[in-house]
Amino acid sequence: MPSHSPAPLPRPTLLLVDDDRLALATTALGLRQMGYAVVPADSPEQALLCAGAETFALALLDMRMPGLSGIELAHLLERRHGLRSLFLSAHGEREEVSEAIAQGALGYLVKPVDPAHMVPSIEAALARARDLDALRSAKQQLEQALAGERVVSVAVGMVMARRQLSEQAAFAALRDEARRQRRRLQDHCSDLVASTSHVHGPS
Repeated sequence: MPSHSPAPLPRPTLLLVDDDRLALATTALGLRQMGYAVVPADSPEQALLCAGAETFALALLDMRMPGLSGIELAHLLERRHGLRSLFLSAHGEREEVSEAIAQGALGYLVKPVDPAHMVPSIEAALARARDLDALRSAKQQLEQALAGERVVSVAVGMVMARRQLSEQAAFAALRDEARRQRRRLQDHCSDLVASTSHVHGPS
């Protein structure tokens, strides 16, 4: 039987933002030669438009640009699109580096830098971004689980009070009702709590 080689992994797509168009074009070309897909933007405004139209693995942002600074743009990209950033700058002052790190930068490179020498920093930033995304997803799942437990506890308490049942009996009653309706226990309890809140809420 013919052997099939695994399909190649998709290349990470990078958003590269720099108001210096020559540096932008040169860096984009070099990164493409390193195997990355690169979408260049020569202003923060264009970068925001690109981020709204395409999914990126990482943004590489010039630190100092007219209008929004790199840090301000990084805030918007993360808040609106969940996109994290690696900063590029012709300046390497300690205060600027410290500010970038404090604001959540995944890395900081001082220009000019050869695209080949950017690869280790980019790969480290991509790995860190994946770790942060996994942590955020786990946190959301935990919050949802805790919210589900809370709503079930509230519903159990309501049934205990209404039907004069023990906690175990009230939980069993809710579980049996959910099963008869072929629903998740959490959904059944959420509707029960919501309907009671609606009845007793402010008019």
